[in-house]
Amino acid sequence: MASASLLKSSPVLDKSEFVKGQTLRQSSVSVIRCHPTTAPCLTVRATSSYADELVKTAKTIASPGRGILAMDESNATCGKRLASIGLENTEANRQAYRTLLITAPGLGQYVSGAILFEETLYQSTTDGRKMVDVLVEQNIVPGIKVDKGLVPLAGSNDESWCQGLDGLASRTAAYYQQGARFAKWRTVVSIPNGPSALAVKEAAWGLARYAAIAQDSGLVPIVEPEILLDGEHGIDRTFEVAQQVWAEVFFYLAENNVMFEGILLKPSMVTPGAECKDRATPEQVADYTLKLLRRRIPPAVPGIMFLSGGQSEVEATYNLNAMNQAPNPWHVSFSYARALQNTCLKTWGGLPENVKAAQDALLVRAKANSLAQLGKYTGEGESDEAKQGMFVKGYVY
Repeated sequence: MASASLLKSSPVLDKSEFVKGQTLRQSSVSVIRCHPTTAPCLTVRATSSYADELVKTAKTIASPGRGILAMDESNATCGKRLASIGLENTEANRQAYRTLLITAPGLGQYVSGAILFEETLYQSTTDGRKMVDVLVEQNIVPGIKVDKGLVPLAGSNDESWCQGLDGLASRTAAYYQQGARFAKWRTVVSIPNGPSALAVKEAAWGLARYAAIAQDSGLVPIVEPEILLDGEHGIDRTFEVAQQVWAEVFFYLAENNVMFEGILLKPSMVTPGAECKDRATPEQVADYTLKLLRRRIPPAVPGIMFLSGGQSEVEATYNLNAMNQAPNPWHVSFSYARALQNTCLKTWGGLPENVKAAQDALLVRAKANSLAQLGKYTGEGESDEAKQGMFVKGYVY
């Protein structure tokens, strides 16, 4: 694992450290061979030359009062969002919406990282500035979604696996050159469908291989095995499955020599299934979720950036706030998509005259979650729109 020097406190990234144009560095590989007369024990350890930078990037993203804006919807998924406000799914409309998001004044006060889709990473804003440059100016680290989506897992109980490892090393190297400094890979586990041991192992192994490849290219990997909200199960069943999943994930991360100080996690909160009649309070969600983290997550991991997974904007914020009522070994924060964007998108409605109001709505949500990360959110002044649940049964990204 990491050397002693990597366990020391590292300064956060300066803006100049995550701009385009740095020379692509080659990772070194050290090989230790045992004497041929002894039992076979060949150990190959890939030690990324980016190790110090990975730690700095992770600490920058996991900084007090800040979290991640997940705006990495694929073109198809972004099209669903646009269709909900009556807009056609064109590159120009996607560009206009993503420009609105990243140019919100002062967004970097609450957001430390933004996950982008590949189109956005290479795109410019509507006024011709590179999206990556705008994020850097906002003091936001650019990130990139690198998985290729879910496909059926043969031999399982109608479950999925995440594809995208083929060619990943060359893609991550190119993304680093374009200015990305962290990556995201999302896979899912379904409780109503088992989960089967095969699906859990496949999810954990895929995440571990991705994480090792990402670190070797200089990108901090976000490790995201989402436990879907679908189902009638109670919170205890979610807790049981989450323990199983995270045990597998960290076993394979270690097997693949992933440096824990240079990763971020994006787990689901421990909640009842969306169709369970017994709802959980924020305090219960916090109790179960923190108990899970303490049992499964090493304190070397810098940040736990929770996904919202279909919770309402306000529900996700309340639950995060409850988890930050006492100190944690990790930075416990957010990596929300819909729970940051829903009201913003509806306020915009595709109309240029609504851009400022939509950005204000985004900043309201970002500030609320910033306060929640600090354990200071009160819920005062929240709109009815922000309290509307966003769970969709069988939702496909």
